Amino acid sequence: MPDNGHNRRMARKKAVVDAAIARADQDKGLLLVLTGNGKGKSSSAFGMVARSLGYGYKVGVAQFLKSRRDTGEEKFLGNQPNVEWHVLGDGFTWDTQDRDADIATAKRGWEVAKQMLKDDSLHLVVLDELTYLLNYGYLDKVQVCSDLASRPAAQHVVITGRAAPQCLLDMADTVSEIRDVKHAFRSGIRAQPGIDL
Repeated sequence: MPDNGHNRRMARKKAVVDAAIARADQDKGLLLVLTGNGKGKSSSAFGMVARSLGYGYKVGVAQFLKSRRDTGEEKFLGNQPNVEWHVLGDGFTWDTQDRDADIATAKRGWEVAKQMLKDDSLHLVVLDELTYLLNYGYLDKVQVCSDLASRPAAQHVVITGRAAPQCLLDMADTVSEIRDVKHAFRSGIRAQPGIDL
């Protein structure tokens, strides 16, 4: 026997959702910020890379801080047609321990990212771990936000990293904060291929 109360609730919900979909009549390049202390920010961004590639779009990826070239995402996505992939870091700041070198690397990396932000053939640009460069003062926040605002109107950008600065949150169309509830690493489990790298 059908649950009429459930059917009525779902019919009301459908009407609300359908009305919201009907009101959403704009198209534009989105700025998405994935931040917070939890795991999954970069993984989410690379999921959007896969989605864009599925539609035949071109994508650019700039990985700041990370210096490894053996991650699963680069092994697969970096070798796909229509992907421009750049590993632009020297490693995490606790590994390099050289602020001047980190600043120089960040500035060189941002020059590469700026070229992608000017390329209207790129449907999506991922700026992985960018928040750290802003929070540590390696890059000028005003300049970065200006470069982001000047990108092609239809270009989507995803920025990842902990503690996204307020200027990025203010200009973003979508902000998701990934919360850390529990992490295997704290139980002594090393990073796992295909899950963490």
